Amino acid sequence: MTTPQDTDAFIAALAARPAPEPLDLSRAAGWIGVAFAAGLGGVLAMLGIRPDLGAALQEPVTLAKNVVPLMLACLALPFALATTRPTSSPRMWMLIPPVLFAVALFLMRLVNTAPADLGAEIMGQTAAACLVSITAISALPLIAGIRMLRQGATTRPIRTGALLGLAIGALAAAGYALHCDEDSPMFYVTWYGAGILIATGIGAFAGHRYLRW
Repeated sequence: MTTPQDTDAFIAALAARPAPEPLDLSRAAGWIGVAFAAGLGGVLAMLGIRPDLGAALQEPVTLAKNVVPLMLACLALPFALATTRPTSSPRMWMLIPPVLFAVALFLMRLVNTAPADLGAEIMGQTAAACLVSITAISALPLIAGIRMLRQGATTRPIRTGALLGLAIGALAAAGYALHCDEDSPMFYVTWYGAGILIATGIGAFAGHRYLRW
């Protein structure tokens, strides 16, 4: 039978333990960045960078293929890291403008494309390679990110994991765009978006599985 003295002793023992080290956000971001660079480097080593990249980036619609997912990643990653602290309250609405801009690019191209060409514009020539590559680039940083975020104290692990997956998927899409020469917004909004959603889903699952207390 537990006595009040036993309870007091247990509480005192818990209080005497050193507090766990809080998650070092800059260190976590650094490890995620290293893992991302390794994943992107491996994929680009196999696929190569498009030879006309410099000239292609002079076109605003092509530049957006790199910039929009990069903007999304730069918002989502700090949010993911911040949610590992129970008191944080990231402004999730800030993720909406890059998404709306991508949708606007899609719609602008849609209204200027003949109905007979819609299927070809959306499917392009490399849809499968796009999805596989974005997923492959995302793998290492997702693993590194989940391992680092386990040191945090998220109260909503699915949200934290999903934000991590969103950030890394968007980074992977921006990186893959260095190789991809499919410049129609109908293609890249569709398939980059699908790749980002896959990474987001994997992140949400991993968060549920590994970030719970």
